[in-house]
This record gives sequence, C-alpha cells and structure tokens, in this order.
Amino acid sequence: QYGIFIVFSIICLILSFISPQFLTVSNWTIIITQVSINALLAFGVTFVIITGGIDLSLGSIVAVAGVSAAMLAHPDSYPVLVPVFAGLFAGLLIGALNGFIITKSKIAPFIVTLGTMTIGRGLALILSNGRPVSNLSDSFVFIGSGKIMGIPVLILILIFMFILCSVILNKTILGRYIYAVGGNEQAARASGINVTQVKMAVYSISGLLAGLAGILLTSRITTGQPNAGAGFELDAIAAVVIGGTSTTGGKGSMAGTLIGVLLIGVINNSLDLLNVTSYYQQVVMGVIIIGAVVLDSMNQKSNS
Repeated sequence: QYGIFIVFSIICLILSFISPQFLTVSNWTIIITQVSINALLAFGVTFVIITGGIDLSLGSIVAVAGVSAAMLAHPDSYPVLVPVFAGLFAGLLIGALNGFIITKSKIAPFIVTLGTMTIGRGLALILSNGRPVSNLSDSFVFIGSGKIMGIPVLILILIFMFILCSVILNKTILGRYIYAVGGNEQAARASGINVTQVKMAVYSISGLLAGLAGILLTSRITTGQPNAGAGFELDAIAAVVIGGTSTTGGKGSMAGTLIGVLLIGVINNSLDLLNVTSYYQQVVMGVIIIGAVVLDSMNQKSNS
C-alpha cells in the first residue's frame, strides 16, 4: 500500500546526494510547476480508472478547451471569467459525451474515448483554423504564469484541486459509489447504486479537469495551440498507474496519483540535471510503467 511512497522517498534521497541542486526550493518549484498540468489530468482520470474505465481523450480536450478559452481571452473583449468558463464548459461537454456514449451504447471506454480523442483534435483545428490563437489578455496570462505571495498560481491551483478531489473520493457518497462500481459493477447495481450516473459523473469530472488543464496550459504558453496536449493522456494514465491505482478498478487514491505525478517529474528533472538526453527519459518511464502494472498484477493474484 505504501510502496510508491517508499520508492519516491528513496529516489529523492539518492538524488539529493547525486545532485546538490535537487533539494533546493527553486528546483522543487520548477518540478511542481512543470507537473501541474499532468497532475490535473491524472486527478481526473483517477476517478475513471477506479471505476474500471479509461479516458484517452484527455489530450484533445486540453486542445479544445485551450483554443476555446483563447478565442475569448483577447484584450478588451471579455472579462477573464468568460474564457475560463468557456474552456471548462468545453471540457465538461466532451467528458459528459464520453460518459453518455459509454453508458448508453455499452461500447468499451477505450474505443469511445479513442473516437472522441480524434473528434476533439479535429474540433480544435476547426475552431482555430489550424493556427495558434494569440494576443491574450494580461489577466488571462496571469492564471498560468503569475504568482500570489511568491507562490506560482499553478501550484496553488494544484494544491486546491488535490484537496478537492481527495475529499470527493474519500469523504462523499459519490466516492464510495466509485469504489463500489470499480470493485464489482454487478454487485453495485444489485445494491441499488445507479451505475450509469456514477460513470457519467466520473467522465464528466475527468473532462472538466482536462478543460482546466487546457486553460492553464494556454495561459502559460500565451497561445491557444490546436495541437497542444498531444500524448498528455499517456503521461496522466502512467502517473495514475505508477501511483498504485489498479487498472482493473476498485483501488486507488489521489495521494498515490500525486506521488506518481511527482515521481515522473522528479525522474525527468534529475535526468536533466545529470545532462542525460531526453531519449533515455522515455525508456526509463516505460520501464517504470510496466513494472508498476506487473506489481499490481502480482498483488491482485496474491490477494486472491
């Protein structure tokens, strides 16, 4: 249960000896800021994976939400809340669409979200005419690059969303239903749980958080890129799996997901500090992902 925390602590301890820069406040600020977008995506897809589903449309939702927000975030156009709500609504809409199709058609989530991933990417290109949307207002750019009392806004949003998602998963009826559906869907349905509503909720939450990630990414890079978010869904799912969430559903935690996200960030950061080429970073991450899935499979067999 605590294996990922132990591994993370050991890796951080080793890296602190290898690189004196690793434990500095400035370096950790960089790490957390860099992983904040992936963390939001990972928080959302944690809900989905615990129910036994998957969401491959996250990266495309990031692009659609980012472009939608950027189109309304020009100076002297609308108050900053308008583009923010536009991005969130775009993410929520696609997430709800995923949940609706999955629950009504009984098609595998992998296929449905693969389709919406392609649709979303096309929508982002259509909305932007295939070109980046620039000239964003200072108030909008502040969301992704500003600081409050010396703390980056991205980090403050990350902390708030982690607490909120943890409360939803651990302290609410919806959270208990999510675990129940992932543990045994038929038993959950027999006990009176509305499985359709639960699945609609988790895919909507995943889409909403992906929309927020798209807004923050657009604000940070100061342009709405229709090609943004490519491959982000794989990094998010990797963080969730590394964090101990079972790929078969019924088990997982936001704390584990956060550690998984930080572990990915720490590994990438440390390899950069050690001047290791980015090609090796992909190999290392692949090995870690496979190892996490193998350990999860072994753990399930031993428990059964």
